[in-house]
Amino acid sequence: MAAANSALTAHGADWPAGCPTGNQSTDVFVIGGGPAGLAAAIAARGRGFAVTMADRAAPPIDKACGEGIMPDGVAAARALGISLAAAGAHPFRGIRFCDEDLAVEAPFPRGVGFGIRRTALHESMVDCAARAGVRMLWRESVTGIEPAGVRLGGRLHRARWIVGADGGNSLVRRWAGLDACVRHSRRYGFRRHYRIAPWSDFMELHWGEAGQLYLTPVARDEVCLVLISRDHDLRLDSVLPRFPLLARRLASAAGEPGERGGVSASRRLRQVFRGNVALVGDASGSVDAITGEGLCLLFQQSEALADALAAGDLARYQAAHRRLARRPRWMADLMLLLDRHDRLRSRVLRSCAARPRLLAGMLATHVGDLSFLDSAANGLALGWRMLTL
Repeated sequence: MAAANSALTAHGADWPAGCPTGNQSTDVFVIGGGPAGLAAAIAARGRGFAVTMADRAAPPIDKACGEGIMPDGVAAARALGISLAAAGAHPFRGIRFCDEDLAVEAPFPRGVGFGIRRTALHESMVDCAARAGVRMLWRESVTGIEPAGVRLGGRLHRARWIVGADGGNSLVRRWAGLDACVRHSRRYGFRRHYRIAPWSDFMELHWGEAGQLYLTPVARDEVCLVLISRDHDLRLDSVLPRFPLLARRLASAAGEPGERGGVSASRRLRQVFRGNVALVGDASGSVDAITGEGLCLLFQQSEALADALAAGDLARYQAAHRRLARRPRWMADLMLLLDRHDRLRSRVLRSCAARPRLLAGMLATHVGDLSFLDSAANGLALGWRMLTL
């Protein structure tokens, strides 16, 4: 692979000379058919590229996640032509933080968020990609990449651009020599659905010593519950009794048997492209799931990548990728700080309970509706309130 990397051009704008030819070719080859791969494929088709996508699985593809999409993510999906409402998503109008006997909440400054089962989202995105004209190869394993294209088994599929959208354990990232990280940490998540009507139109985040429980309404008669913690041995059945209010609400609800688990990683790569290879979604780095911004980020990254492909310059994508990740990383750092320091979290939440506009400002920052200066002013007001409690 080292020889292949040395042959890649600076921006992937030129076809490699003297490379073997295959029976098939495309402008953009996307490796990975989850939401990141589908979003990248849809965005590239929107710029007029011929796009092929491959994944070793078949739809619908599931993944352990909180299944909530914030208003900025809803807008980013809409820009790609993906209608979450049409896919059966359930709206929620804000966030509620719960910590022992304390609960504070704030509505979104604009729009609503949506809760949607991951499988329903995937099916909707597959339909959108098909309408856009993406060629989708399911149950196909990519075995390597070359300057000329992608290896599917023993055959070469020529491609001008290669997009790695194959998740947090990306093979494309390794093949392209892009594994170098600025930082990397992980937590562990486990998800279960319960048949019960949501008791509010808020997404709830319950804090505790063991970690956080996220509760998202995903239908009129169903909620999604996710545990995220630093302890890979914890499970929902053992942790839920430590949250008495939530446990009582769910006591009579029918829960799905078992639970689906996964890793919530915070990973920042030094670079997200090399030659004609670019990474998107979790393959390109990720923020902790505590932000709820994973899907929003991959939607936004896909649009930025498509713009860079149209310009023939992946350095543009690198710059946009860093800019898009800045706010979610800042919010993740803040939320994880509250996770590690119980007394600080208690003072912050009590300050927000005494002055609800503080939480509203934090939420506006979270979804990108507050400028940097206004966010800083809100932070100073929060700090002052904490000092005067």
